[in-house]
Amino acid sequence: MRASLYFGNADGFGDWRILIGTNATKKLREFRTNDTKKFKIVYKKLKELSNGQFSDDNQNRLDGTHSGVPIFEVRMQRDLRLVYQVDCVPDHDAEVERQVIKIYGIYTHTRLDGVWDALSYHLSGKGEEYLRRCIYRNKPVLPSGKVYVPAVFPREIHDVVVEPPPLPLGDQEMDQLHSFLVLDKYVTFSQVCSNLSILQNDDVVTGLIAKNDIEHVFELTLQERKIIECTTSCYVLGRSGTGKTTTMLFKMLGIQRAWQLHSEGFDLPRPRQIFVTKSRMLAKKVEEYFVKLLQSLSLAGCTLEELARLQSRHVDRGLVDDDDVPDTQSGIPQRYSELEDHHFPLFLTFDQLARMIAADILDADHPEAKRIAKLFMHSRDPEALDTFVSYEVFVNSYWPHFPQRLTKGRDPWLVFGEIMGIIKGSEKSLEFDGGTLDKNTYCNLPPRSNPTFSGQREVVYAIYEAYSKLKRQRQHHDVADRTHAILKTLLGDASFKGPQVDFLYVDEAQDNLLIDALLLRLLCNNPEGLFWAGDTAQTISAGSSFRFDDLKAFIYRIEVNHTSHIVRERAVSPPESFQLAINYRSHGGIVNCAHSVIELISHFWPNSIDHLQPEHGIVDGSKPVFFMGWGKDTTHYQQFFFGAPGSHIEFGAQQCILVRNERAREKLQQQVGEIGLIMTLYESKGLEFNDVLLYNFFEDSNVDLSRWRVVLAATGGVVGSHNRSQPQVPTFERDESRYAAICSELKLLYVGITRARKRLWIVDKSDKAEPMKLFWSSRSQIQNCAPGTDVSHLAVSSTAEEWAESGRSLFQHKRYTQAMHCFGRANMPREVRIAKAYHFREIARATTGIAPPTEQQRAFAKTAEAFVTCAGETPGREKLQYYRTAAECYVRAADDRKAADAYLNAEEYELAAKRYRKAGIFNKTVDVLESHSKRISRDCSDELLTVCRLYYCSKEDEKPPSSLFHSMEEELEFLDTYGLDVALVVLYESHGKYVEAGELHLSEDRPLDAIRVFLKDKTNPDAVRRAADILLECLWKHCSFGVAREELHNGIPKTLISFSHQLPLDPLSPRVRDETKMFQTAAAEELDRATLEALAESFIKRDEKVAALWCLNHVFSRLPQLSSATLEDFALFLRRFYTYSHLLYIVASHNDPVGERDIRRLFGITQLSDDQYVVKPGSFILTTPSAESTTKDVDEKTNASPYTQAQITNALKDRVRSYLRYQVNAETRLCYKSKILSQCLLHAINGSCNYAKCQQRHDPLSSLDSVQYNARIGLHLQQMRILQLVYSAFPEMREWNSIKGGIADWIAHLYEAFFPPFRAQGSLANLDWSNIEGAHDGIQVTRNWVRGAIYSLDPRKSTDFLTDILRLIKLGSIFGEGDALQRANCVRRHRPKTLFRHGDHYVVKDMIDSVQSSAERSISAGMLGLHHVICNDLQVNLSVLCDCIEEVLSAYVITLRLKNNPGGDSLHDAVMPRSWFIRTNKPDACKDVRMIDYLLDGIKYLLEKLRSDSKEDNLRLMHTNVTPVHRSVFIARIMLCLASHNCPPHNLHCVRVKTRISHMITSLRLKSLTWLTPSIYRRYTEVTCEQYLRVVVDYDEKHVIPNLVHLVRKGTNLGTSSFTMGPRIEQISYNQLDEIPARFASPLTSARSSLRVDAPAFVPRLATSSQPKPDHVAPPTSIGPARARVPARDVEGPLSDNDQAVAAMNEEESAARLIQRVYRLYRQKQKQWLERSTLEAERSAIFATRLKHAQTCGFARGFYRLLYLGPLPHLLLALKKGISIATFVKATTKIPGLLLREGHERLEELGRQRSEISSTLKQGQELLKTLSPDSQFHKNRNIGALKRAVLQVEEFLHRIPGGKRGVPEELDIARKAIVAEKQVRQERPALNVSAEDPDPYGY
Repeated sequence: MRASLYFGNADGFGDWRILIGTNATKKLREFRTNDTKKFKIVYKKLKELSNGQFSDDNQNRLDGTHSGVPIFEVRMQRDLRLVYQVDCVPDHDAEVERQVIKIYGIYTHTRLDGVWDALSYHLSGKGEEYLRRCIYRNKPVLPSGKVYVPAVFPREIHDVVVEPPPLPLGDQEMDQLHSFLVLDKYVTFSQVCSNLSILQNDDVVTGLIAKNDIEHVFELTLQERKIIECTTSCYVLGRSGTGKTTTMLFKMLGIQRAWQLHSEGFDLPRPRQIFVTKSRMLAKKVEEYFVKLLQSLSLAGCTLEELARLQSRHVDRGLVDDDDVPDTQSGIPQRYSELEDHHFPLFLTFDQLARMIAADILDADHPEAKRIAKLFMHSRDPEALDTFVSYEVFVNSYWPHFPQRLTKGRDPWLVFGEIMGIIKGSEKSLEFDGGTLDKNTYCNLPPRSNPTFSGQREVVYAIYEAYSKLKRQRQHHDVADRTHAILKTLLGDASFKGPQVDFLYVDEAQDNLLIDALLLRLLCNNPEGLFWAGDTAQTISAGSSFRFDDLKAFIYRIEVNHTSHIVRERAVSPPESFQLAINYRSHGGIVNCAHSVIELISHFWPNSIDHLQPEHGIVDGSKPVFFMGWGKDTTHYQQFFFGAPGSHIEFGAQQCILVRNERAREKLQQQVGEIGLIMTLYESKGLEFNDVLLYNFFEDSNVDLSRWRVVLAATGGVVGSHNRSQPQVPTFERDESRYAAICSELKLLYVGITRARKRLWIVDKSDKAEPMKLFWSSRSQIQNCAPGTDVSHLAVSSTAEEWAESGRSLFQHKRYTQAMHCFGRANMPREVRIAKAYHFREIARATTGIAPPTEQQRAFAKTAEAFVTCAGETPGREKLQYYRTAAECYVRAADDRKAADAYLNAEEYELAAKRYRKAGIFNKTVDVLESHSKRISRDCSDELLTVCRLYYCSKEDEKPPSSLFHSMEEELEFLDTYGLDVALVVLYESHGKYVEAGELHLSEDRPLDAIRVFLKDKTNPDAVRRAADILLECLWKHCSFGVAREELHNGIPKTLISFSHQLPLDPLSPRVRDETKMFQTAAAEELDRATLEALAESFIKRDEKVAALWCLNHVFSRLPQLSSATLEDFALFLRRFYTYSHLLYIVASHNDPVGERDIRRLFGITQLSDDQYVVKPGSFILTTPSAESTTKDVDEKTNASPYTQAQITNALKDRVRSYLRYQVNAETRLCYKSKILSQCLLHAINGSCNYAKCQQRHDPLSSLDSVQYNARIGLHLQQMRILQLVYSAFPEMREWNSIKGGIADWIAHLYEAFFPPFRAQGSLANLDWSNIEGAHDGIQVTRNWVRGAIYSLDPRKSTDFLTDILRLIKLGSIFGEGDALQRANCVRRHRPKTLFRHGDHYVVKDMIDSVQSSAERSISAGMLGLHHVICNDLQVNLSVLCDCIEEVLSAYVITLRLKNNPGGDSLHDAVMPRSWFIRTNKPDACKDVRMIDYLLDGIKYLLEKLRSDSKEDNLRLMHTNVTPVHRSVFIARIMLCLASHNCPPHNLHCVRVKTRISHMITSLRLKSLTWLTPSIYRRYTEVTCEQYLRVVVDYDEKHVIPNLVHLVRKGTNLGTSSFTMGPRIEQISYNQLDEIPARFASPLTSARSSLRVDAPAFVPRLATSSQPKPDHVAPPTSIGPARARVPARDVEGPLSDNDQAVAAMNEEESAARLIQRVYRLYRQKQKQWLERSTLEAERSAIFATRLKHAQTCGFARGFYRLLYLGPLPHLLLALKKGISIATFVKATTKIPGLLLREGHERLEELGRQRSEISSTLKQGQELLKTLSPDSQFHKNRNIGALKRAVLQVEEFLHRIPGGKRGVPEELDIARKAIVAEKQVRQERPALNVSAEDPDPYGY
């Protein structure tokens, strides 16, 4: 490698090697350009010197002392001189030193001054041996000649001795001496010629010399050579300017050059070398320098392509920020794995390298790796920059938000460094999972090795915790986060992609975190190829905080633990450490002063900094000047340094004023103005100036004087000898933590001192400066300057070129305000504006996280405009970067359009297209893609083209560019892939494919569009029928049950109705035509109820109940006005309303209404799956204003969320029940308001009614026939049937008091319908069930109501108990509920005292016995009970009371005739009302009738009371008060004429009864002349008892309904009455008595047997007296006289009926309890069935389907059948759930809808989601088809294929968002049962059949 860096002499040059300095090279280039003649003369002299031709002209000694190293001059032309010396340097090839010619420069004679003496004397300081070797000459080649060959000496190490020059020199001479010995670099002149030796002519050589961009390898020191030639890894430490980077660069150069030299003819791999540093500017400059050196060394060895590639990396881009240049322009791949040999050597920043590694990690499948890699991929994303916490972000955006008690008095730079370098970036942080030290570990760190915050660790950690919390909230990350993240990945399973490097060079290693070293070490595969260089005393990057000793130890531990410590079976040599102590930048005066600061740090804090050899300069120089003695008055010293007010003093381009912080700079600028460069110490890091003024460093320090005085402890008592008045020096060891801040202060002071190359002035008036001034003074390292001291002027002038050069340097270091100042001094306005634009950007960035977003955007917009202005006035390609930067600022300003325009101007076509896309300007996006397709990557182009296609194909109002698609097939494929159905439909329609278009509309749930498209093809019957089917489905969905007619006139319903009118009806089925007409009728402007009713009838005939219910709901949405309706109209209304109510009840009582498709359609329920349903928002089920709902879980949902079957079933039934109740309540109120159900008695009798508010119907007497009687009963029964539907739907309502009252009221109405108040209105004899619609159901309802009323009747609560019980007794006897009367509480327990007669005889029991008992005393009991009621004036309904009287009298008369003439003739010639024969009790001659007088007494008392107009109100009527007319009517009704007429003749008892009756009737005649007897009963009072029948017949003539019958026995010998019966009296002939009841009892038989339809008819038995037993004495047939108004004794004897009833009670109750238990069990099971979970329901459905298929198809038994019926339903359930989720996801990712709602921002994501979910859904549907019950797949019975199918289902579910989360347990069951290997044979699992299922399946 040694020889590879150097070349021998060129042709024509001799053995003397010519080393030419920098100044001489510049002069030669100048001559080559301006004076060729001079150039040739100089070139000739150089060749002569090279050949050792030393004549008097070319070896004239210049130094006058002749005691030092000789300095010679060569006379060339007039006063032109070449100055050189004979030097002695190490040879390149051997361990010797050789004499060489060192050219210092080319000067005129007048410029040769005393500097050469100083130079000569200074060189002699290298030692006597060096002096001797320089003076020594070999003998001439020819004895008489003056040609010499260079001498060769053994290599010897010379001690460097630096002594002050003996001659006083001015500043200019000192600068020249410094330049000769320090700044100038000396290169071999012959090397220049060798670079293009292939041309071998001088013109080429001179041409190469004239090139300005060629650099050459210069001579190195011995120590530097050792570093370069080191064959192991090494650590190189050195302070600023000691040549660390040079040695690193030359080593890279040597390795590269050696490979070039030795690879010719051999296939040697190119060495992979990477140079890594923190600063991008440093990396750029090192790369540029490397390329220039490589050009000078190896132009002959490199191909033109390789040189061009290297050169392209560092093209001069003008005045731009290097960090703004995209990585893509560097020619370096974006991924580490894409690096190839020709990319090396590589010069990168650590950030660039990390991004390249991250780009590879981003490809990893592990999601954590992807998340981690995103931390790095931010450098070119303007918006993502906000997430990275740099020091600037920390100090601007975080520091102000920390508690002031934590930040007060603390430097954010130091705190940030402590957090990054120690807490998060130290080696120890790798031991913690979170990558940070815990509080205890940090606070216990040794104070000597970490002194900065040794006494403040608690506070610093509190700041760190606040920082971490805020960082997490903002989702930011810092350098430590990213390194820990990538290390976590790489140290895990991941690894570097691509080969590792061979040689790694890390410059300024201290600027990285210690943990970064681990990442870098992992990058290199050669443990001997590591080169670490740096200096921890001059850290530039914020956040670094470690020593090189820490780095060495860390790397050592890595090597020990790393498996690569043995390479190629050769032990790895340990790394070597080198120190560079010669400072090539500053002279000894500054270097010594700076080193004294290092000594202080090392003295007090030895572990905080690396220990190095003492640093020294090559030449001495002026000491730093410390201005002192100025007092506190700042005016004088400010005038001294900066001039008086009004004067103009300006510092030069290479002069700088350093202040501590920004506040100090602002203060100074206010005082002195813009006099030059004023920078903070932080800003000066990395910069160097000739002259530096360090201003008020100590005054602005936060450390007080008492702590600064600790530095005096390092003087060893020297200070005390100078000044005895100084206070006592503090002892450091007593309180080390107190002085920890001094360590940071000294490091900062070191930075300030080392910024100066030539002169340093320290200006400080604070007492805090005294300790350091005394320290330096004690060491003679400063020059103290007091007022009055003669010092040279500080300010020096600079040329415009110097200002420009300084401006560029500052610009490259990002010091834009200072660069503006320099460019302004250089009169470069364009450059000022450029620097100003960058300054604006810094300001804008500083607002991030602090200012409001709008203010941030304004700041970036202002910056962008500034860059656009700069780009407009900049020629060449430099403007492209300004446009690019402007675009990035526009992005941050949220102005995507301007950003896109700027990117387009910057020729960043890909970014322009992306930004146009983000701005939503898709036409421009397409234009850029078309115009610049070759400049845009294929992936980006495809992505943007896809999103443009998505946009235009999703927008119906924008026409897409024609270039979007190249063919129709391509467009079809694209539209189908992304589900852009609208565009696809348009495409189909444009080609006349209406069926395909319609089906596509339908598949995407756009039925309206589907109908529209189908109707375009009316000539196709299939299309018409398809349109009709879809139309009806939509109509049912949008016009479902409960939707108001008004809604049919708007929105979708209106559109659907419009479509229905376009529908041809001929091809349609009757059902479809009628349903279509149904919706059309309902939507008409005027509702045609008749049409809807007719349609309903038609639907019912076809058993289409759902459509019928829909029609009737609209018919009864508004009830008609029925106030004037006829009986026929009202009956029709009730019939239809019952049908309507019954249809509602069918739904409400349905066990599984949701399982019926028609019911789901009626109520707008959509089935999603086996147990998932959805209801349209606002539908009937969700909103029912009529009643409160109990299904809260459904009420709370207002959107179309899915419901389970149990939820929707309960909700539906609850809503329908409530609605049924609401509608029936409304209808019931209508009935109550109607007069049709009751007749006005007065109007019927008198033909008029004087009561104006009469609520009863006024029917004339002539209309009161049997038809109206039966019709009115039918109305009541129909209404009761309607009400019963509600009570059946709400069983609990029967327990409500209000409902009980309502039932009692309707029973009262029904009673009056059965038993009208007056005989002209009809009676039971006129009842004809065949003429009453729904009579059977009506009877059943009535029986239930009567039974319930009996059991619920409570005397304590009833207001008219006696009337209620008498009614129930009558109705109970009619409808066969006698047993209920016997067991009712009102009979057995709660008995009013007023109803007891004769002690303990209960009147209610009397009346019950009289009606239904066959006991002997039953008739007498009724007589006694009526007597008690009447004579005690108990409150009772008059009409009901008369019914009871008539009941008892009729029984008395018939029994009396039976007693009088037992046998068939007993009823011969009897004329009786028909109703007397309609009895439930059995007349028997054995019954006692002796208590007739008590009944007659009561009747007499009642008649007298009615006639007397008594004011007592115990007698009532149902609809009105009892008026005098009413009294007369009921007097006429109670008339005893028929009883008298039918009493047997020739019987003393009967004669007496008839006589008494006659007296009672006669007594009713009014004897007053003023008042006449009412005509309605007057004739009864005027005739004898023999004429009663005639009067009755006369009165009956006016009635339509014939009431009397004349009984005649056939073949009897008895005669008949002489009275001519006439047509009004029907003659009924009979043979036996048993024939008579059969002629009259059929209505009651039907009523009593209705509970059991198949029960035989019950005919009441009117038997004669049975033959008495021998010991039984028959009762007498006559009744003796009775005493009036004396309570009668009860007839003694058991009642056999009662005994039987009581005996049957226990058996019936037992049966009832059994029925109750069974019913409850059934209901419980039914409830469990409905309340099954969704999974259970769906799994059961799947299992049922498979079981059915297995049974029907003869699926053979076996293992596959077990899998088919066992785990496979679980698998199918999981698959179906997955498909359901996928379908939902697809529905929610419809691009047009989302584009409309959310805009275009998410089009890419939506497109990817749409494509992925479509593909996934197709996969799932294919799997479902494969696994369906009847598929061929199962017929093959391939268990292996079944296992693969399970895995495919699992993979399908993984692809769905949330798929596996749907039913993971189902998939797990299937996987374990089918796929998992069985270790132990398990028992056969039970099938999915629950024992509690109402309908379980079996095999």
